[in-house]
Amino acid sequence: MPDRLHQLDELFQRLRTATAPLEIEALQQGIWQLWLETDDVALNKCMESGMRAIAAEDYARAIIDFTWIVDHNPAFPEGWNKRATAYYLRGEYRASLLDISQTLRREPRHFGALSGKATIQRLIGDDHGALRTLRRLSRLCPHLPGLQAQLLDLQNRLDDPTS
Repeated sequence: MPDRLHQLDELFQRLRTATAPLEIEALQQGIWQLWLETDDVALNKCMESGMRAIAAEDYARAIIDFTWIVDHNPAFPEGWNKRATAYYLRGEYRASLLDISQTLRREPRHFGALSGKATIQRLIGDDHGALRTLRRLSRLCPHLPGLQAQLLDLQNRLDDPTS
């Protein structure tokens, strides 16, 4: 576990300075792999089942699987994040935001959760909240493709009194 945390810290350090899109993507993939790592066979099987359910657009099944994960291992951030994703895809934004907050309590650097949160905030008209969330994401990965354009767009929209 401490080795995994050290690896995550190292990858996040590199992510902050990475500028090439392919490098950023590779670093993010490395982080995702570590986030998904667990020694619990039952949890791994349930995670795979839930991810297959999402791919098949069976969000109800996915939510059942990810709920089992958060019930059995509430400290595991990716269980919360995956369930947040399933809720989002089902259009249940409030439930998704609640699970995103649980994800971020456990892993404040979770760029997937931050990105999802900003997306929902924009969808529900909370541009100020989305801007705060995207700024937080920018501190983790300032060169994430498209992020600076999103920040500028939101800032301009908030600065424009006619919008």
